[in-house]
Amino acid sequence: MQPSHQHGGQLKKASEQYNIPLDNWIDLSTGINPNSYPLPAVPAAVWQRLPEVNDGLEAAAAVYYGSAQLLPVAGSQEAIQRLPLLRNTSRVGIITPAYHSHQKAWVDAGHTVTSIAAEDIESAIPNLDVLLLVNPTNPTAERYSIEQLQYWHAIISRNGGWLVVDEAFMDLTPEGSLIQSQAVEGLIVLRSIGKFFGLAGVRLGFVWTDPKVLKGLVGLQDDWSVSHPARWAGRLALSDFEWQRKERIRIPKAMAGLKARLQAIYQCEVSEAGLFAYVSMGEEMAAEEHERLCTNGVLTRIFKETGALRFGLSPTD
Repeated sequence: MQPSHQHGGQLKKASEQYNIPLDNWIDLSTGINPNSYPLPAVPAAVWQRLPEVNDGLEAAAAVYYGSAQLLPVAGSQEAIQRLPLLRNTSRVGIITPAYHSHQKAWVDAGHTVTSIAAEDIESAIPNLDVLLLVNPTNPTAERYSIEQLQYWHAIISRNGGWLVVDEAFMDLTPEGSLIQSQAVEGLIVLRSIGKFFGLAGVRLGFVWTDPKVLKGLVGLQDDWSVSHPARWAGRLALSDFEWQRKERIRIPKAMAGLKARLQAIYQCEVSEAGLFAYVSMGEEMAAEEHERLCTNGVLTRIFKETGALRFGLSPTD
């Protein structure tokens, strides 16, 4: 059975629909770094042995994120699906447009979910138990300052509420992260190695939050939730500071070039979050342009509700 929701990267589906061989496509539909972290050959023992927690992954993550109060999860998607199970029925405000899986998870868990525009957060907070946003926002690339987020957290946490911030695209600008050495009650941050490191297929992410919530998530995890190959790959990638430094120089340059090209082609303002650009062009034009690009073997991500296309980087950018 096919999932009811869609992500970027549905290249095989597009290949079949437009009758264009997979190798002839340029996939710009995701925000995943096309210059993936260069993993070496996987040692045989990684395939043969069950994962163990004293393999150095947690230590590497503590250094990279600046805190030891982290839980490895099978992609941030695991945390997205499990966090709603840790609360009684709550009033949840989700800033939209944003990554759709957040809303689905809270709705499926029986919570009352309201979609909120960014400009309405201030007035909405008094009526919420949970405020959830993505920073920088996927797909619009909107950013929130640490000071603004801390202010909202102070308000919503007074009565046991949560501020949940998905920082899947924060690796390029780590100075904008809410993670600090000591966790704060009612503040939950999700991170992923899929985007910046280009390792979406290993399914590894982290949750940073207070010990009570971490304990609740551990209780919901399956045995060996994070595979041995994922732990091995994550430890290597998180520990390679030289590769990270080079990518934080290379990616913004590549995005600057893509942004300039998109502005020249579409004659409109382009927002970007380092690994993806967002072009709002109206519902009709977005649909026509998405179709035109697909017929030429270029896959983008269309957001029909906002009349926009999202463009990721290509290996040649």
